[in-house]
Amino acid sequence: FQAATRLRAKDKIEGGKIIRVEAHPIPEHPRPKRVSGRVTLVGDAAGYVTKCSGEGIYFAAKSGRMCAEAIVAGSANGTRMVEESDLRMYLAEFDRLYWPTYKVLDILQKVFYRSNAAREAFVEMCADDYVQKMTFDSYLYKRVVPGNPLDDIKLAVNTIGSLVRATALRREMEKVTL
Repeated sequence: FQAATRLRAKDKIEGGKIIRVEAHPIPEHPRPKRVSGRVTLVGDAAGYVTKCSGEGIYFAAKSGRMCAEAIVAGSANGTRMVEESDLRMYLAEFDRLYWPTYKVLDILQKVFYRSNAAREAFVEMCADDYVQKMTFDSYLYKRVVPGNPLDDIKLAVNTIGSLVRATALRREMEKVTL
């Protein structure tokens, strides 16, 4: 994306200099260590930003609420000090509910975001009504919704076909010089 942007703006940025680069990668996967002693991470700090979309406000708020509920329960409404094991209860519940969502989006990103050809296959796949319904329902409920097994098989076959076509197209495009 940056290379394409620089190419389009080449005549406008020629001779320019970079003054400062400020950026930090968005943590698109749950951190391996989210609890240490009586400290736990929630939201973006815990890496609860979804791949593909970069969405995270729902998961940030949900993890904060789940953590607060675990603290209230673990402290017996403030009568005892919370321990790491109490905070791990929140992590176990969060992972149980949302791990499949993160895993599916991770797989989609690895398969479809690796090249322009793969992204084109993704666009083709997203034109399917079944994909749109599953995407909408999963986004609405913030979980991977179960699909129809026959439609899932059809989707897999169509996706493989899209990837094969996109790869063939990429090879043809590489022959063209700009």
